[in-house]
Amino acid sequence: LTFPLLSVTLLVSFGSSMLYGYNLAVVNSPAEHIKAFYNATWSQRYGHGLASSPLTLLYSLTVSIFALGGLVGSLLVGVLVERYGRKGTLSCSALLVLLAGGFMGFSRKLGSPEMVIVGRSITGLHSGICLSVVPLYLGEIAPKNLRGFLGLMPSIFICLGVFFAQVLGLPELLGEDKFWPLFLSVVVVPASLQLLLLHCFPESPRYLLIEKNDVCGATAALHRFLGTPNVQDVIEEMKQEQRSLSSVEMLSVWQLLRDRSVRWQTLSVVVVNAGMQLSGIDAIWFYTNTIFENAGIPVSQIPYTTVGTGAIEVVAGLIGCFTIEKLGRRPLIITGFCSMGLCSAGITVSLLLQTTLSWMRYVSVFCVVGIIAGFCMGPAGVPFLMTAELFTQSHRPAAYIVGGSLNWLCNFTIGFIFPFLQMSAGAFCYLVFCGICLLVALYVYLIIPETKNKTFMEISHIFA
Repeated sequence: LTFPLLSVTLLVSFGSSMLYGYNLAVVNSPAEHIKAFYNATWSQRYGHGLASSPLTLLYSLTVSIFALGGLVGSLLVGVLVERYGRKGTLSCSALLVLLAGGFMGFSRKLGSPEMVIVGRSITGLHSGICLSVVPLYLGEIAPKNLRGFLGLMPSIFICLGVFFAQVLGLPELLGEDKFWPLFLSVVVVPASLQLLLLHCFPESPRYLLIEKNDVCGATAALHRFLGTPNVQDVIEEMKQEQRSLSSVEMLSVWQLLRDRSVRWQTLSVVVVNAGMQLSGIDAIWFYTNTIFENAGIPVSQIPYTTVGTGAIEVVAGLIGCFTIEKLGRRPLIITGFCSMGLCSAGITVSLLLQTTLSWMRYVSVFCVVGIIAGFCMGPAGVPFLMTAELFTQSHRPAAYIVGGSLNWLCNFTIGFIFPFLQMSAGAFCYLVFCGICLLVALYVYLIIPETKNKTFMEISHIFA
Protein backbone atom coordinates (compact mmCIF):
# COMPACT_ATOMS: atom_id res chain seq x y z
CA LEU A 1 0.00 0.00 0.00
CA THR A 2 1.85 3.08 -1.27
CA PHE A 3 1.35 6.68 -0.21
CA PRO A 4 0.01 7.85 -3.64
CA LEU A 5 -2.47 4.94 -3.74
CA LEU A 6 -3.76 5.64 -0.24
CA SER A 7 -3.78 9.42 -0.80
CA VAL A 8 -5.86 9.34 -3.97
CA THR A 9 -8.28 6.84 -2.38
CA LEU A 10 -8.81 9.13 0.61
CA LEU A 11 -9.11 12.21 -1.61
CA VAL A 12 -11.80 10.89 -3.97
CA SER A 13 -13.64 9.20 -1.10
CA PHE A 14 -13.64 12.47 0.88
CA GLY A 15 -14.43 14.75 -2.07
CA SER A 16 -17.07 12.56 -3.76
CA SER A 17 -18.33 9.53 -1.82
CA MET A 18 -18.71 11.39 1.48
CA LEU A 19 -20.98 13.93 -0.21
CA TYR A 20 -23.38 11.16 -1.18
CA GLY A 21 -23.74 10.11 2.46
CA TYR A 22 -24.00 13.73 3.61
CA ASN A 23 -26.75 14.57 1.13
CA LEU A 24 -28.68 11.43 2.05
CA ALA A 25 -28.94 12.50 5.70
CA VAL A 26 -28.76 16.31 5.53
CA VAL A 27 -32.51 16.73 5.00
CA ASN A 28 -33.36 14.78 8.16
CA SER A 29 -32.81 17.25 11.01
CA PRO A 30 -33.87 20.54 9.28
CA ALA A 31 -37.07 18.99 7.91
CA GLU A 32 -39.42 21.15 10.00
CA HIS A 33 -37.43 24.33 9.26
CA ILE A 34 -37.53 23.68 5.50
CA LYS A 35 -41.26 22.93 5.63
CA ALA A 36 -41.82 26.16 7.57
CA PHE A 37 -39.84 28.07 4.89
CA TYR A 38 -41.95 26.48 2.12
CA ASN A 39 -45.16 27.35 3.97
CA ALA A 40 -44.10 30.95 4.67
CA THR A 41 -43.00 31.51 1.06
CA TRP A 42 -46.25 30.04 -0.26
CA SER A 43 -48.20 32.31 2.08
CA GLN A 44 -46.28 35.39 0.87
CA ARG A 45 -46.87 34.51 -2.78
CA TYR A 46 -50.49 33.38 -2.70
CA GLY A 47 -51.91 34.75 0.55
CA HIS A 48 -52.50 31.38 2.21
CA GLY A 49 -50.37 28.56 3.59
CA LEU A 50 -50.08 24.99 2.34
CA ALA A 51 -52.30 22.21 3.68
CA SER A 52 -50.65 19.20 5.31
CA SER A 53 -50.79 16.82 2.31
CA PRO A 54 -49.42 19.25 -0.32
CA LEU A 55 -46.67 20.28 2.11
CA THR A 56 -45.72 16.62 2.67
CA LEU A 57 -45.75 16.09 -1.09
CA LEU A 58 -43.49 19.12 -1.70
CA TYR A 59 -41.05 18.03 0.99
CA SER A 60 -41.04 14.42 -0.29
CA LEU A 61 -40.14 15.85 -3.70
CA THR A 62 -37.26 17.80 -2.11
CA VAL A 63 -35.96 14.60 -0.50
CA SER A 64 -36.41 12.31 -3.50
CA ILE A 65 -35.36 14.71 -6.31
CA PHE A 66 -31.83 13.92 -5.15
CA ALA A 67 -32.34 10.37 -6.42
CA LEU A 68 -33.75 11.53 -9.76
CA GLY A 69 -30.63 13.63 -10.26
CA GLY A 70 -28.59 10.57 -9.32
CA LEU A 71 -30.44 8.51 -11.93
CA VAL A 72 -29.55 11.01 -14.66
CA GLY A 73 -25.93 11.09 -13.45
CA SER A 74 -25.62 7.31 -13.52
CA LEU A 75 -26.89 7.24 -17.13
CA LEU A 76 -24.13 9.67 -18.15
CA VAL A 77 -21.30 7.62 -16.61
CA GLY A 78 -20.48 5.58 -19.73
CA VAL A 79 -20.12 8.62 -22.00
CA LEU A 80 -18.18 10.66 -19.43
CA VAL A 81 -15.59 8.03 -18.46
CA GLU A 82 -14.94 7.18 -22.10
CA ARG A 83 -14.47 10.82 -23.12
CA TYR A 84 -12.80 12.37 -20.07
CA GLY A 85 -11.35 9.33 -18.30
CA ARG A 86 -11.98 8.30 -14.69
CA LYS A 87 -9.98 11.06 -13.02
CA GLY A 88 -11.17 13.72 -15.48
CA THR A 89 -14.82 12.88 -14.83
CA LEU A 90 -14.32 13.20 -11.05
CA SER A 91 -12.64 16.60 -11.47
CA CYS A 92 -15.39 17.98 -13.72
CA SER A 93 -18.20 16.67 -11.53
CA ALA A 94 -16.88 18.62 -8.52
CA LEU A 95 -17.97 21.81 -10.31
CA LEU A 96 -21.58 20.61 -10.04
CA VAL A 97 -21.32 20.66 -6.24
CA LEU A 98 -20.16 24.29 -6.23
CA LEU A 99 -23.18 25.21 -8.37
CA ALA A 100 -25.59 23.25 -6.16
CA GLY A 101 -24.13 24.76 -2.97
CA GLY A 102 -24.77 28.25 -4.37
CA PHE A 103 -28.41 27.43 -5.16
CA MET A 104 -29.17 25.98 -1.73
CA GLY A 105 -27.11 28.52 0.22
CA PHE A 106 -28.94 31.55 -1.21
CA SER A 107 -32.42 29.98 -1.44
CA ARG A 108 -33.86 31.56 1.70
CA LYS A 109 -32.27 34.95 1.05
CA LEU A 110 -33.98 35.02 -2.34
CA GLY A 111 -37.21 33.44 -1.02
CA SER A 112 -37.11 30.57 -3.48
CA PRO A 113 -38.02 26.98 -2.51
CA GLU A 114 -37.34 26.09 -6.15
CA MET A 115 -33.62 26.78 -5.58
CA VAL A 116 -33.54 24.16 -2.79
CA ILE A 117 -35.12 21.58 -5.09
CA VAL A 118 -32.83 22.45 -8.02
CA GLY A 119 -29.78 22.36 -5.72
CA ARG A 120 -30.81 18.94 -4.40
CA SER A 121 -31.22 17.61 -7.94
CA ILE A 122 -27.73 18.88 -8.94
CA THR A 123 -26.13 17.25 -5.87
CA GLY A 124 -27.93 14.07 -6.92
CA LEU A 125 -26.47 14.41 -10.44
CA HIS A 126 -22.99 14.67 -8.92
CA SER A 127 -23.56 11.68 -6.61
CA GLY A 128 -24.97 9.60 -9.48
CA ILE A 129 -21.76 10.15 -11.45
CA CYS A 130 -19.35 9.68 -8.54
CA LEU A 131 -21.06 6.69 -6.96
CA SER A 132 -20.08 4.71 -10.06
CA VAL A 133 -16.86 6.46 -11.12
CA VAL A 134 -15.08 6.38 -7.71
CA PRO A 135 -15.22 2.55 -7.34
CA LEU A 136 -14.47 2.19 -11.06
CA TYR A 137 -11.32 4.34 -10.69
CA LEU A 138 -10.19 2.68 -7.46
CA GLY A 139 -10.93 -0.82 -8.79
CA GLU A 140 -8.69 -0.15 -11.80
CA ILE A 141 -5.74 1.41 -9.96
CA ALA A 142 -5.64 -1.06 -7.02
CA PRO A 143 -3.55 -4.27 -7.07
CA LYS A 144 -5.79 -7.35 -6.78
CA ASN A 145 -4.74 -8.03 -3.16
CA LEU A 146 -5.83 -4.50 -2.12
CA ARG A 147 -8.92 -4.18 -4.32
CA GLY A 148 -11.31 -5.11 -1.51
CA PHE A 149 -9.71 -2.81 1.06
CA LEU A 150 -9.51 0.23 -1.24
CA GLY A 151 -12.87 -0.59 -2.84
CA LEU A 152 -14.66 -0.38 0.53
CA MET A 153 -12.95 2.87 1.53
CA PRO A 154 -15.66 4.96 -0.23
CA SER A 155 -18.35 3.18 1.81
CA ILE A 156 -16.62 4.29 5.03
CA PHE A 157 -16.73 7.87 3.78
CA ILE A 158 -20.40 7.48 2.86
CA CYS A 159 -20.99 6.52 6.51
CA LEU A 160 -18.81 9.45 7.63
CA GLY A 161 -20.89 11.76 5.44
CA VAL A 162 -24.08 10.58 7.14
CA PHE A 163 -22.41 10.98 10.54
CA PHE A 164 -21.20 14.53 9.80
CA ALA A 165 -24.70 15.49 8.64
CA GLN A 166 -26.13 14.16 11.91
CA VAL A 167 -23.53 15.96 14.04
CA LEU A 168 -23.84 19.29 12.21
CA GLY A 169 -27.63 18.98 12.47
CA LEU A 170 -27.53 19.14 16.29
CA PRO A 171 -29.29 22.20 17.78
CA GLU A 172 -25.97 23.44 19.20
CA LEU A 173 -24.37 23.58 15.70
CA LEU A 174 -26.29 24.11 12.43
CA GLY A 175 -29.59 22.60 13.55
CA GLU A 176 -31.25 25.99 14.22
CA ASP A 177 -33.70 27.53 11.78
CA LYS A 178 -31.38 30.34 10.65
CA PHE A 179 -28.56 27.97 9.67
CA TRP A 180 -30.27 25.38 7.47
CA PRO A 181 -29.20 26.99 4.10
CA LEU A 182 -25.57 26.88 5.30
CA PHE A 183 -26.13 23.32 6.53
CA LEU A 184 -27.21 22.23 3.02
CA SER A 185 -24.35 24.05 1.25
CA VAL A 186 -21.39 22.82 3.38
CA VAL A 187 -20.78 20.26 0.59
CA VAL A 188 -18.76 22.84 -1.37
CA VAL A 189 -15.77 22.42 1.01
CA PRO A 190 -14.84 18.76 0.22
CA ALA A 191 -15.61 19.28 -3.49
CA SER A 192 -13.28 22.30 -3.66
CA LEU A 193 -10.48 20.32 -2.01
CA GLN A 194 -10.86 17.49 -4.54
CA LEU A 195 -10.90 19.97 -7.42
CA LEU A 196 -7.63 21.52 -6.21
CA LEU A 197 -5.68 18.32 -5.48
CA LEU A 198 -6.88 15.59 -7.85
CA HIS A 199 -4.76 16.87 -10.76
CA CYS A 200 -1.66 15.78 -8.77
CA PHE A 201 -2.48 12.08 -9.38
CA PRO A 202 -2.37 9.97 -12.59
CA GLU A 203 -5.27 8.65 -14.62
CA SER A 204 -6.28 4.97 -14.36
CA PRO A 205 -3.51 2.83 -15.95
CA ARG A 206 -6.08 0.34 -17.31
CA TYR A 207 -7.97 3.17 -19.04
CA LEU A 208 -4.74 4.57 -20.51
CA LEU A 209 -3.49 1.24 -21.87
CA ILE A 210 -6.63 -0.69 -22.82
CA GLU A 211 -8.80 2.15 -24.11
CA LYS A 212 -6.24 4.79 -25.17
CA ASN A 213 -3.38 2.42 -26.07
CA ASP A 214 -1.00 4.69 -24.14
CA VAL A 215 1.60 2.19 -22.86
CA CYS A 216 4.01 4.92 -21.67
CA GLY A 217 1.28 6.75 -19.73
CA ALA A 218 0.03 3.51 -18.17
CA THR A 219 3.57 2.51 -17.17
CA ALA A 220 4.25 5.90 -15.57
CA ALA A 221 0.92 5.73 -13.70
CA LEU A 222 1.73 2.23 -12.41
CA HIS A 223 5.19 3.36 -11.26
CA ARG A 224 3.54 6.17 -9.30
CA PHE A 225 0.74 4.12 -7.75
CA LEU A 226 2.65 0.91 -7.02
CA GLY A 227 5.94 2.57 -6.04
CA THR A 228 8.08 0.03 -7.88
CA PRO A 229 10.02 0.16 -11.18
CA ASN A 230 9.04 -3.45 -12.00
CA VAL A 231 5.48 -3.25 -13.37
CA GLN A 232 5.97 -5.48 -16.43
CA ASP A 233 3.75 -8.28 -15.05
CA VAL A 234 0.84 -5.87 -14.59
CA ILE A 235 1.40 -4.39 -18.06
CA GLU A 236 1.37 -7.89 -19.58
CA GLU A 237 -1.88 -8.76 -17.78
CA MET A 238 -3.47 -5.57 -19.17
CA LYS A 239 -2.18 -6.31 -22.68
CA GLN A 240 -3.64 -9.82 -22.45
CA GLU A 241 -7.03 -8.31 -21.56
CA GLN A 242 -6.60 -5.77 -24.38
CA ARG A 243 -5.89 -8.57 -26.88
CA SER A 244 -8.93 -10.53 -25.72
CA LEU A 245 -11.04 -7.40 -26.28
CA SER A 246 -9.38 -6.34 -29.54
CA SER A 247 -12.42 -7.35 -31.58
CA VAL A 248 -14.88 -5.98 -29.02
CA GLU A 249 -15.81 -2.30 -28.78
CA MET A 250 -17.14 -0.66 -25.61
CA LEU A 251 -20.59 -2.15 -25.16
CA SER A 252 -23.73 -0.07 -24.84
CA VAL A 253 -26.31 -0.86 -22.17
CA TRP A 254 -28.57 -2.52 -24.73
CA GLN A 255 -25.68 -4.68 -26.01
CA LEU A 256 -24.79 -5.64 -22.43
CA LEU A 257 -28.35 -6.72 -21.68
CA ARG A 258 -28.44 -8.84 -24.86
CA ASP A 259 -25.01 -10.44 -24.31
CA ARG A 260 -25.71 -14.01 -23.18
CA SER A 261 -22.08 -14.58 -22.15
CA VAL A 262 -22.46 -12.17 -19.20
CA ARG A 263 -26.14 -12.68 -18.37
CA TRP A 264 -25.46 -14.00 -14.83
CA GLN A 265 -23.06 -11.16 -14.07
CA THR A 266 -25.64 -8.64 -15.31
CA LEU A 267 -28.45 -10.25 -13.34
CA SER A 268 -26.25 -10.24 -10.24
CA VAL A 269 -25.59 -6.51 -10.60
CA VAL A 270 -29.34 -5.90 -11.02
CA VAL A 271 -30.33 -7.97 -7.97
CA VAL A 272 -27.66 -6.64 -5.60
CA ASN A 273 -28.00 -2.94 -6.55
CA ALA A 274 -31.80 -2.95 -6.49
CA GLY A 275 -31.79 -4.96 -3.25
CA MET A 276 -29.36 -2.53 -1.62
CA GLN A 277 -31.82 0.37 -2.00
CA LEU A 278 -35.05 -1.60 -1.51
CA SER A 279 -33.62 -2.95 1.77
CA GLY A 280 -35.07 0.11 3.49
CA ILE A 281 -31.77 1.77 4.39
CA ASP A 282 -32.77 4.99 2.63
CA ALA A 283 -36.00 5.11 4.60
CA ILE A 284 -33.87 4.91 7.76
CA TRP A 285 -31.50 7.67 6.58
CA PHE A 286 -34.11 10.04 5.15
CA TYR A 287 -36.60 9.72 8.02
CA THR A 288 -34.55 8.69 11.08
CA ASN A 289 -36.10 11.37 13.31
CA THR A 290 -39.65 10.39 12.27
CA ILE A 291 -38.95 6.69 12.94
CA PHE A 292 -37.55 7.42 16.40
CA GLU A 293 -40.48 9.73 17.16
CA ASN A 294 -42.93 6.95 16.22
CA ALA A 295 -40.93 4.60 18.44
CA GLY A 296 -41.63 6.87 21.42
CA ILE A 297 -38.19 8.44 21.89
CA PRO A 298 -38.54 11.88 23.56
CA VAL A 299 -38.18 14.65 20.97
CA SER A 300 -35.34 16.33 22.88
CA GLN A 301 -33.27 13.11 22.79
CA ILE A 302 -33.82 12.23 19.11
CA PRO A 303 -30.93 14.29 17.59
CA TYR A 304 -28.42 12.70 19.99
CA THR A 305 -29.83 9.20 19.41
CA THR A 306 -29.43 9.81 15.67
CA VAL A 307 -25.80 10.88 16.11
CA GLY A 308 -25.16 7.70 18.10
CA THR A 309 -26.43 5.58 15.21
CA GLY A 310 -24.13 7.54 12.87
CA ALA A 311 -21.09 6.74 15.01
CA ILE A 312 -21.99 3.04 14.87
CA GLU A 313 -22.22 3.28 11.06
CA VAL A 314 -18.64 4.50 10.86
CA VAL A 315 -17.38 1.70 13.15
CA ALA A 316 -19.29 -0.91 11.12
CA GLY A 317 -17.84 0.49 7.88
CA LEU A 318 -14.31 0.25 9.28
CA ILE A 319 -14.90 -3.36 10.36
CA GLY A 320 -16.08 -4.21 6.84
CA CYS A 321 -13.11 -2.46 5.22
CA PHE A 322 -10.50 -4.24 7.34
CA THR A 323 -12.12 -7.70 7.16
CA ILE A 324 -13.11 -7.93 3.49
CA GLU A 325 -9.74 -9.30 2.34
CA LYS A 326 -9.84 -11.97 5.09
CA LEU A 327 -13.50 -12.96 4.91
CA GLY A 328 -14.19 -12.25 1.24
CA ARG A 329 -17.04 -10.43 -0.51
CA ARG A 330 -19.81 -13.04 -0.24
CA PRO A 331 -19.79 -13.54 3.57
CA LEU A 332 -19.94 -9.78 4.21
CA ILE A 333 -22.81 -9.11 1.84
CA ILE A 334 -24.82 -12.19 2.90
CA THR A 335 -24.39 -11.38 6.60
CA GLY A 336 -25.27 -7.73 5.98
CA PHE A 337 -28.53 -8.47 4.15
CA CYS A 338 -29.58 -11.15 6.65
CA SER A 339 -29.04 -8.86 9.64
CA MET A 340 -30.93 -6.03 7.90
CA GLY A 341 -33.86 -8.32 7.16
CA LEU A 342 -34.12 -9.65 10.70
CA CYS A 343 -33.84 -6.16 12.20
CA SER A 344 -36.58 -4.85 9.86
CA ALA A 345 -38.86 -7.58 11.20
CA GLY A 346 -37.75 -6.58 14.72
CA ILE A 347 -38.87 -2.97 14.13
CA THR A 348 -42.34 -4.19 13.15
CA VAL A 349 -42.66 -6.35 16.27
CA SER A 350 -41.36 -3.64 18.61
CA LEU A 351 -43.68 -0.96 17.19
CA LEU A 352 -46.68 -3.27 17.55
CA LEU A 353 -45.86 -4.17 21.16
CA GLN A 354 -44.64 -0.82 22.51
CA THR A 355 -48.17 0.28 23.50
CA THR A 356 -48.25 -2.56 26.05
CA LEU A 357 -44.50 -2.86 26.74
CA SER A 358 -42.86 0.56 27.00
CA TRP A 359 -39.34 -0.89 26.93
CA MET A 360 -39.93 -2.09 23.35
CA ARG A 361 -39.05 1.43 22.15
CA TYR A 362 -35.42 0.62 22.95
CA VAL A 363 -35.73 -2.53 20.85
CA SER A 364 -36.78 -0.28 17.94
CA VAL A 365 -33.63 1.80 18.38
CA PHE A 366 -31.51 -1.36 18.59
CA CYS A 367 -33.07 -2.69 15.36
CA VAL A 368 -32.43 0.61 13.54
CA VAL A 369 -28.80 0.39 14.67
CA GLY A 370 -28.69 -3.24 13.47
CA ILE A 371 -29.96 -2.28 10.01
CA ILE A 372 -27.40 0.51 9.67
CA ALA A 373 -24.51 -1.59 10.98
CA GLY A 374 -25.41 -4.53 8.73
CA PHE A 375 -25.63 -2.22 5.72
CA CYS A 376 -22.31 -0.45 6.36
CA MET A 377 -20.38 -3.71 6.89
CA GLY A 378 -21.21 -5.13 3.47
CA PRO A 379 -24.03 -3.92 1.20
CA ALA A 380 -22.87 -0.27 1.38
CA GLY A 381 -19.73 -0.82 -0.67
CA VAL A 382 -19.50 -4.39 -1.94
CA PRO A 383 -22.06 -4.01 -4.82
CA PHE A 384 -19.99 -1.23 -6.43
CA LEU A 385 -16.79 -3.22 -5.92
CA MET A 386 -18.42 -6.34 -7.37
CA THR A 387 -19.59 -4.43 -10.46
CA ALA A 388 -15.95 -3.61 -11.22
CA GLU A 389 -14.82 -7.18 -10.55
CA LEU A 390 -17.50 -9.13 -12.44
CA PHE A 391 -16.85 -7.51 -15.84
CA THR A 392 -13.92 -6.92 -18.18
CA GLN A 393 -12.98 -3.45 -19.48
CA SER A 394 -15.37 -3.46 -22.48
CA HIS A 395 -18.44 -4.29 -20.35
CA ARG A 396 -17.62 -2.33 -17.19
CA PRO A 397 -18.98 1.19 -18.01
CA ALA A 398 -22.31 -0.24 -19.27
CA ALA A 399 -22.55 -2.43 -16.16
CA TYR A 400 -22.09 0.62 -13.94
CA ILE A 401 -24.85 2.41 -15.86
CA VAL A 402 -27.23 -0.53 -15.27
CA GLY A 403 -26.33 -0.88 -11.59
CA GLY A 404 -26.30 2.86 -10.93
CA SER A 405 -29.62 3.48 -12.70
CA LEU A 406 -31.38 0.78 -10.71
CA ASN A 407 -29.73 2.02 -7.53
CA TRP A 408 -31.07 5.54 -7.99
CA LEU A 409 -34.47 4.52 -9.34
CA CYS A 410 -35.06 2.39 -6.24
CA ASN A 411 -33.62 5.16 -4.04
CA PHE A 412 -36.17 7.62 -5.49
CA THR A 413 -39.01 5.12 -5.07
CA ILE A 414 -38.26 4.53 -1.38
CA GLY A 415 -37.62 8.22 -0.61
CA PHE A 416 -40.90 9.27 -2.23
CA ILE A 417 -43.33 6.55 -1.13
CA PHE A 418 -42.05 5.72 2.37
CA PRO A 419 -44.00 8.48 4.21
CA PHE A 420 -47.21 7.36 2.47
CA LEU A 421 -46.40 3.66 3.00
CA GLN A 422 -45.84 4.37 6.68
CA MET A 423 -49.19 6.20 6.93
CA SER A 424 -51.10 3.38 5.23
CA ALA A 425 -49.35 0.21 6.51
CA GLY A 426 -47.97 1.47 9.81
CA ALA A 427 -45.49 -0.86 11.47
CA PHE A 428 -46.06 -3.58 8.85
CA CYS A 429 -44.25 -1.55 6.15
CA TYR A 430 -40.91 -2.83 7.49
CA LEU A 431 -41.88 -6.44 6.68
CA VAL A 432 -41.55 -5.56 2.98
CA PHE A 433 -37.90 -4.63 3.56
CA CYS A 434 -37.38 -7.83 5.55
CA GLY A 435 -38.53 -10.03 2.67
CA ILE A 436 -36.37 -8.21 0.10
CA CYS A 437 -33.21 -8.46 2.24
CA LEU A 438 -33.57 -12.19 2.84
CA LEU A 439 -34.25 -12.92 -0.84
CA VAL A 440 -31.15 -10.97 -1.94
CA ALA A 441 -29.01 -12.81 0.64
CA LEU A 442 -30.29 -16.14 -0.73
CA TYR A 443 -29.48 -15.10 -4.32
CA VAL A 444 -25.91 -14.09 -3.41
CA TYR A 445 -25.40 -17.37 -1.54
CA LEU A 446 -26.62 -19.49 -4.47
CA ILE A 447 -25.30 -17.61 -7.51
CA ILE A 448 -22.39 -15.21 -6.95
CA PRO A 449 -18.88 -16.71 -6.56
CA GLU A 450 -16.13 -15.34 -4.35
CA THR A 451 -13.90 -12.86 -6.25
CA LYS A 452 -11.22 -12.22 -3.61
CA ASN A 453 -7.62 -12.10 -4.94
CA LYS A 454 -8.65 -12.96 -8.52
CA THR A 455 -7.83 -11.03 -11.70
CA PHE A 456 -10.67 -9.70 -13.86
CA MET A 457 -9.95 -12.38 -16.49
CA GLU A 458 -10.05 -15.18 -13.88
CA ILE A 459 -13.42 -13.95 -12.58
CA SER A 460 -14.77 -13.86 -16.13
CA HIS A 461 -13.64 -17.48 -16.66
CA ILE A 462 -15.36 -18.59 -13.41
CA PHE A 463 -18.72 -17.32 -14.70
CA ALA A 464 -18.09 -18.76 -18.16
